[in-house]
Amino acid sequence: MLRTHNCGELRLEHAGQQVVVCGWVDTYRDHKGVLFVDLRDRYGKTQVVFSPNPESPDQDGALMETARSLRAEYVIRVKGIVERRPAGTENPKLATGEIEVRALECEILNRSLTPPFMPGAPDLPGEDVRLRYRYLDLRRPEMQRTLLLRHRMIKLMRDYFDALGFIEVETPMLGRSTPEGARDYLVPSRVQRGSFYALPQSPQLYKQILMVAGYDRYVQIARCFRDEDLRADRQPEFTQLDLEMSFVQADDVMAVVEGLMERLFREVLGIPLTLPLPRLTYDEAMQRFGHDAPDLRFGMELIEVSDIARECGFRVFREAAENGQRVRGINASGAAAGYSRKNLDELTEWLKQDFGVKGLVWFKTEADGNLNSPTAKNFSESHLQRIAERLEARPGDLLLFVADAFEVTCRALYALRKRFGAELRLYDPSAMHLSWIVEFPMFAVDEETGGWTAMHHPFTSPRPQDRPLLRKDPAKCRAQAYDLVLNGSEVGGGTVRIHNQELQQEVFQLIGLDPAQAKDRFGFLLEALQYGAPPHGGIALGVDRLVAIFSGADSIRDCIAFPKTQRAVDLMTGAPGEVDAKQLRELGIRIEK
Repeated sequence: MLRTHNCGELRLEHAGQQVVVCGWVDTYRDHKGVLFVDLRDRYGKTQVVFSPNPESPDQDGALMETARSLRAEYVIRVKGIVERRPAGTENPKLATGEIEVRALECEILNRSLTPPFMPGAPDLPGEDVRLRYRYLDLRRPEMQRTLLLRHRMIKLMRDYFDALGFIEVETPMLGRSTPEGARDYLVPSRVQRGSFYALPQSPQLYKQILMVAGYDRYVQIARCFRDEDLRADRQPEFTQLDLEMSFVQADDVMAVVEGLMERLFREVLGIPLTLPLPRLTYDEAMQRFGHDAPDLRFGMELIEVSDIARECGFRVFREAAENGQRVRGINASGAAAGYSRKNLDELTEWLKQDFGVKGLVWFKTEADGNLNSPTAKNFSESHLQRIAERLEARPGDLLLFVADAFEVTCRALYALRKRFGAELRLYDPSAMHLSWIVEFPMFAVDEETGGWTAMHHPFTSPRPQDRPLLRKDPAKCRAQAYDLVLNGSEVGGGTVRIHNQELQQEVFQLIGLDPAQAKDRFGFLLEALQYGAPPHGGIALGVDRLVAIFSGADSIRDCIAFPKTQRAVDLMTGAPGEVDAKQLRELGIRIEK
């Protein structure tokens, strides 16, 4: 090894020892001819002191000349003696802050150009610059702590499942295109020209095949790929904790995941987690919070006032209620004084532009309990009083209402609730709240075709009591599905799978796949289900998203070593890039621009 110690491990007990340390020059200071260098590696920092030695001027002159040539991000190797820092110069912010290394020798292992930004600087450049020079960004202590946290969380996951008898099985990266919701990334075959592999959106079908094969407890830290529009919590390639179990029901899978989360909370965050986790049905979550992944760290639930609206004199409310739409609102407690008419007009425009609402109706609760608003004149005193009572209004509260289709009120009021929760600081940002959302609908309406599409995926089993509804009323059929929600983000989703070939065919037909199409896309699965498939279920947890929440990062890009931008571009390598004509000819591909 080129070093005897790293830059984070030297302490007072090493005083008097000769050591060798290697790292990057973090900072450089010259105090009256004595040079101080903070040497940095991923373990920490060590202060190195270069001071003239009159007793050996020749050797000392070379050492000091080398020291004076050092610049930020040079890679150096220093041999020296560990000494206690002079009294009053200790640095309590550093683990090595009580010692320094007095340099005897210094070797420059590599020089550096002037970096576009300093890894140790408090002010960061824009994300494009950070991603362009990712190798510099990854030197930042914050990034190193996050990737170390990721490593530790994945190790805890593997240890936990190993103790429970799960085995890790790797599934193929090159498989058949079986569209499961998002677009596939396609890989052309040179040998089978005109044919394509697909990168896996998930190992879903392979892990079900493993259950048929008798591997009753499977787990994998799986790489997955989806060619879809990106945002802060999406990447074209991502990592998920994937697991599947045989001879289980939904509660069994959920219990295993709860045990994992309890361990992660305890060992990583030092937070006790009370089990079992709370559960909400999908219908309850949509009614109370407008979303199937609600943030339960604070209240501000959505309140229905359609019955009052149907009787009131305000035409917008009355007509919406009479036409089968919904009138719902939230109480932003104590927010009346902080939101001017201009602020509320801006909120209204935001909701119109982003969520398609027709308008926003608001009331401010006065000191006497009365509701004040430009629209208040359209309501009788009794209707205003009933609205105030329904929303438990207190002086200083701001009440906001949307009248529209149920789905529109959900989207708009969920966004308002989320925004007010942050702006009014209704929760501790470091707090953690886990819950399950269960009993999802089996199907949703496909907006393009008007037919049915699977809410989760087409391999999800209905609740046994809802099996007759598949033919009678698919809209009311509920699935054996469960999502894990942490602080308003879905961090995991799973289902009990269909293990019967006839039932699987029935579901395929409901979502518009005739027998020929089903056989073409999923023939191998349908065949496997006829060879003794056991009851089975599983779940996938988003590793990137879990690490982001545990580390407090705003984006999963800060939890991935080499992420893509929102346009799916790797700014460091320039991927995706063009390939030469010879490669395209070998694949039988012509590019049309």
